[in-house]
Amino acid sequence: MDSEIERLIKLGKDEQIASFLGMKLIELSTGYARVSMEMKPEYINFNGMVFGGIISAVADQAFAYATNSVVTPNVASQFNIHFIAAAGVKDKLIAECHVLKKGKRVCISEIKVTNQEDKLIAMATGTTIPLT
Repeated sequence: MDSEIERLIKLGKDEQIASFLGMKLIELSTGYARVSMEMKPEYINFNGMVFGGIISAVADQAFAYATNSVVTPNVASQFNIHFIAAAGVKDKLIAECHVLKKGKRVCISEIKVTNQEDKLIAMATGTTIPLT
């Protein structure tokens, strides 16, 4: 396994926000990450659906892993999400990120969020800036 991948996996195990929200890294390779998160009643908004910020959080976590697997440190400069379907309290969300372009000045990624039945919940794009 690549030493940078190993380092990211180790860092992720100690990340407090991911732990607090119950996120789990499922798969990580250079330019790719998959993260899961079980929904909880506390994540439901006043419309009875999972709060969009929760969906964004799991997408952002996959985005962070994937982009930092190609260049570290790498920080977000843009993140855009389209909510396509509502997530429910019993859903397990899976966010999958692919780095589409790895550049010296910018990296561009695409993130897909689905539930346990492979229903598309959200699509996102993100841009990062390498700090090296």
